[in-house]
Amino acid sequence: MKIAMLARNANLYSHKRLVEAAKERGHSLDILNTLRCTMSITSHRPTVLYEGQTLTGYDAVIPRIGASITQYGLAVLRQFEMMGVWPLNESVAIGRSRDKLRSMQIFAKHGLGLPVTAFAHDPKQTEEVMKIVGGAPVVIKLTEGTQGIGVVLGETDKSAKSVIEAFRGVNVNILVQEFIKEAGSSDLRIFVVGGKVVASMMRTGAPDDFRSNLHRGGSAKSIKITPEERSTAVRAAKVMGLNVAGVDLLRANHGPVIMEVNSSPGLEGIENATGVKVADKIIEFIENNYQPGKTKTRGKG
Repeated sequence: MKIAMLARNANLYSHKRLVEAAKERGHSLDILNTLRCTMSITSHRPTVLYEGQTLTGYDAVIPRIGASITQYGLAVLRQFEMMGVWPLNESVAIGRSRDKLRSMQIFAKHGLGLPVTAFAHDPKQTEEVMKIVGGAPVVIKLTEGTQGIGVVLGETDKSAKSVIEAFRGVNVNILVQEFIKEAGSSDLRIFVVGGKVVASMMRTGAPDDFRSNLHRGGSAKSIKITPEERSTAVRAAKVMGLNVAGVDLLRANHGPVIMEVNSSPGLEGIENATGVKVADKIIEFIENNYQPGKTKTRGKG
């Protein structure tokens, strides 16, 4: 197979591992800098050009689109889909997962466990938002953000209101969620490939940081998850329409709750913590499931 990967940094662990896994299985994998892709949007002949050359002959595309270039990255991925190249994760599914508010609404619709979450546009509704989530402490999140960036803990009603009003004052959209105290600074990252859990780890935040992201100094270890946690992770990936997903759960007293579903999850933390060759499982999934020209997104946009 000839595989393209949309990624800006070829030296990242995740990208090098995917290249290595593809080569070991007899495939070629080209890393294309997403921002260097040019689209020719022509009826019946959509094409992508890379550094002046028209791209042809690819069987599948692996989107590893950074959050800062989501819109352009999705446009490039859609162009590949229009060309009949099979996507590991489809553009509509990635778009859903990148919008935290939309994701939460979809999870709620399907009855999946969530922290109590509130959203409002008018800063004057701060009191109402705080009441919905049960008062401080609360977690305040940008609706678009990754790796713990744009996530703030409001420990008192006064500090939470100040943060909410500050964000809204600069016209930034935020979600306000109840703080799951019993989870502490730990969460679960469950890696789903093709509707199956292939690896899971517990991440614990750095001292004095309630966020558990490894990029922010957290640590990770392999962990055995419960059947309910496994089912929640698989269903979360499915309702998003994602073939590959990193599902982040918290262990609440009333069961697992979803914090986020990542459509481009990193491989370094999960492979090092569990010893599972996740990259190999991703390439194997592509081998067994890619179909030329089959790019219809499951479900509605």
